[in-house]
Amino acid sequence: MSVFAMKLNQLIWVFTFTNFAHYNSFAQSVPVPAPVQAQPILITNATAHLGNGEVIENSYIAFEQGKITFVGNMTVARGFPGHQIIDATGKHLYPGFIAPDTELGLQEISAVRATADADEIGSLNPNVRSIIAYNTDSEVTPTVRSMGVLLAEVTPSGGRISGQSSIVQLDAWNWQDAAYATDIAIHLNWPNATRWNWQESRTERNEEYANQLRELDDFFQQAIAYGQSSGNKAKNLKMEAMQGLFDGTKKLFVHTNAAAGMQEGVLFAERFQLKPTIVGGYDAWLVTDFLKAHNVPVVFTSTHQLPSREDEDIDQPFKTPALLHKAGIKWCFAHGGFWQQRNLPFQAGQAVGFGLPYEEAVRALTGGTAEIMGISKTVGTIEVGKDATLFINDGDALDMRTCKLTRAFIQGRDIDLDNKQEMLYRRYQAKYKTR
Repeated sequence: MSVFAMKLNQLIWVFTFTNFAHYNSFAQSVPVPAPVQAQPILITNATAHLGNGEVIENSYIAFEQGKITFVGNMTVARGFPGHQIIDATGKHLYPGFIAPDTELGLQEISAVRATADADEIGSLNPNVRSIIAYNTDSEVTPTVRSMGVLLAEVTPSGGRISGQSSIVQLDAWNWQDAAYATDIAIHLNWPNATRWNWQESRTERNEEYANQLRELDDFFQQAIAYGQSSGNKAKNLKMEAMQGLFDGTKKLFVHTNAAAGMQEGVLFAERFQLKPTIVGGYDAWLVTDFLKAHNVPVVFTSTHQLPSREDEDIDQPFKTPALLHKAGIKWCFAHGGFWQQRNLPFQAGQAVGFGLPYEEAVRALTGGTAEIMGISKTVGTIEVGKDATLFINDGDALDMRTCKLTRAFIQGRDIDLDNKQEMLYRRYQAKYKTR
């Protein structure tokens, strides 16, 4: 063996060992998934926010084999033999929060391309499935979980049609274990009629807008024709994926913030007899009558930001959730991105300070989100027969000053709430205490 080859082998060995050590230490900061529920559990005396607008003081919530078996209060005249009792006096109980429109588990470090798997090359990719790229070993997920977010809609991005999203529960060994509801929606990024000219720092007309709309129309027409054709035909994965929209097994989520874009996107979908959901929805407060008339849900992602126009109220993004609620529109909170999901509950808290009733804010993180995602039969509210996916909080889960989870359960499994940030806090607390 030449000297060069020997040196090359040494470098490869060092690189491999270094990466092994890195990933080994990486995995150690991700808690081991919890085992299945082995004993019935009864949580007593908490203030239970049910996720449907109702509250039970001094509640009794029991669950067994991952399902809720009793919902009531301390006046109940029945026993709970064999149950593990958790006394939650003075604490609050909530359904697990659900994070829509997130790249959680698809990205780890935005600036490192090798850790980002949220988008695919090409413009029209309805066949892309985000679920198979979901990483259960992400260090970000436990930090999000510790804020009460126990389920998430893992959503692809990029292109005109990004692909299909799935719902995952956030305590699993692999994506197969994590999958809660797969391929629930296809995501369409609606074209903008205007675009930003970076060279001249101004908004200008999008000259390609008409062509972009025509491209979408042609693609949907082709998908319908493909589904109606009979006989032997070569399988087209893009067209096969689109069929779920027309047979009702998949939803159409239209991403747009502009009022005109929302109206055009809804009317476009209705031409193909589809009922869309708007994702983004910054201008939804301007078209509430239209959205109400067409029964269009909104996944609102814009609470924590500045207004987009000079003539808007400085607090307009904070007030919009209350306006959507007042208009009677079905809607929920979202935050976008991945690590930002830890702040999802505090978006709701911000909206409460600007007119949104507290229990409606909780609903917009739980039961309302589950309805929009199509999973409300099994999760989203604390009701008998539904999954025991819930958490106990020392204080107000929507207030960053008092939010402190003490226990959390996903389908009855008592999950570990530790995470890398808590580990680092303990490490450096110990370091500076010794000096």
